Parts: sequence; C-alpha cells; structure tokens
Amino acid sequence: MEATELLKKVRRIEIKTRGLSRHIFAGEYHSAFKGRGIAFSEVREYQYGDDIRSIDWNVTARFNHPYVKVFEEERELTVMLLIDVSGSGNFGTKVSFKRDIMTEVAAVLSFSAIFNNDKIGVIFFSDKVEKFIPPLKGSKHILRIIRELLDFTSQSKRTNLDEPLRFLTNAIKKRCTAFIISDFIVPEFEEALRIASNKHDIVALKVYDPVEQAIPDIGLIKVFDSETAVEKWIDTSSGATRKAYEEWWTNHIEIIKNIFKRCGVDSAELRTDMDYVKPLIMLFEKR
Repeated sequence: MEATELLKKVRRIEIKTRGLSRHIFAGEYHSAFKGRGIAFSEVREYQYGDDIRSIDWNVTARFNHPYVKVFEEERELTVMLLIDVSGSGNFGTKVSFKRDIMTEVAAVLSFSAIFNNDKIGVIFFSDKVEKFIPPLKGSKHILRIIRELLDFTSQSKRTNLDEPLRFLTNAIKKRCTAFIISDFIVPEFEEALRIASNKHDIVALKVYDPVEQAIPDIGLIKVFDSETAVEKWIDTSSGATRKAYEEWWTNHIEIIKNIFKRCGVDSAELRTDMDYVKPLIMLFEKR
C-alpha cells in the first residue's frame, strides 16, 4: 500500500474509532475493566464521618490534629490485543472483510484504553507470533498500531492460537486484560487458553461473515481456502451439502462457546455485515 493511501486510511479509521471510544465506549470500558485495587492518593484533614481506621497517626501526631489517608481506585491497566492476521481474515461477502472489522475494533479498544490512561500492546499472530508491539501509552502509539494493522503482511497464512497464548503468558509478567480478535477457525487451543486465563483477564471477540454461517444456494462455485491455498468446486444447490455445512458450523460455534465457558473467558460475536457497537456495549455491560 502506498504511503499516501495508507495515511488516508489511518486518518479515516482514527476519526471514526476515536469518536466511538470517546463518546460511546469510554464509560462502559472504565466500568468493565477495573484496576487491580486501590492505591494511596493523599493525606487530608479528618472530616466528620470519615472512617477512623483511615487515620494517619504519624501525620496526626506531627500536627496535633487528626489526618486521614485518602485512597483511590488504581486504574492503570495493561491491555493486550491478540489480533489474527492469518489468511482467513481476507474474507467478506456483504459490507466488510473480517480483517476490516478486526482493525476497527482494535482501534476502538486502543483509544478506549488510552482515554482511561491504560497501556496498550499488540500481538499479531497466524500459526505463530508474527509481530509483538510492547504496551505503551499515547496517541502516536495507537496510530502506529493502526498503520501496522492496515499494512501488515503475515509470513504464514495459517492459524493457531497456542503459540500467541503461550507468548502472552511468558512475555507479560503482570496481570493484564487481553482481547483475542479472531474468527477462531483454529485447531484445539483450550489448554493454552486455560493457562493464559489463569494469569490474565481474557476476552474473546469472534469475527465472522454471514456466508460462513450458511452457504447460499447459488449453484456450482469454486471456493478457495486462503490458509491452505486449496481450491475446490462445491455444488451449493445440493441440500445435503448445505445441511452438512450448517451442522458443522453449529457444532463449531458450540465447541468454541464451551471452551470459553470452561476457561472463564467472556466473549462476543461480531458480524461483518452488522454494526459492532451494540455487541461490544453488551459485552462491557455484562462484565
């Protein structure tokens, strides 16, 4: 992608997602993802109704007047985005490609984190860790993340969650909030997710296209698997073929949901042809 075109796309996404983060998601994000506890803020004079257990006896003795310690919520978090950059993200039949939705959602979460004074970092993954951007603060950092999302080309087209989850567990020492943004059409990953969720607060955002849910009846078509580069002809007019696929999809969704449930992972589903604002807000409110 040429530099001028890239900058225009970055600017468009920045304008849209910054506005959503500031005006829609800021409050929900703050409530849903709290800090790790309370931290000392200041000492002030005792006021009627203050808890006597908060009296600072050293300061009180020094000034011969009661003073209390004031604590506030320790808000600062580290937020990590695990973003699927495998070949299956380049698919979409209605409004957007899956990768477009992943990019916008990642930008929304990044701006929401920055508005709440949190650090944000990124792990791009396919069937391996493709790139690691350490967590930092600031708008320049977010714009770098968006540029990478728009212009990044993965070395591998396949998908596997085990390696990025292990990398997260080893690379981020303190507890963080980690969003996995993927279509989750991946091999078995429950064990790695369970280990990661024991250390970090994991949230899963599954992005999918409606055609992945049910194959339309449009006759004989050639399909291409962007992860394996395999082409195949499918007769979509066959009711048995469409039924078998729908059963596979239903089973796949059930397996993924059960994995999230067993690992204590909150999740939301985002469609390429529908606004992602409502499911994100519902996820935040649920927490």
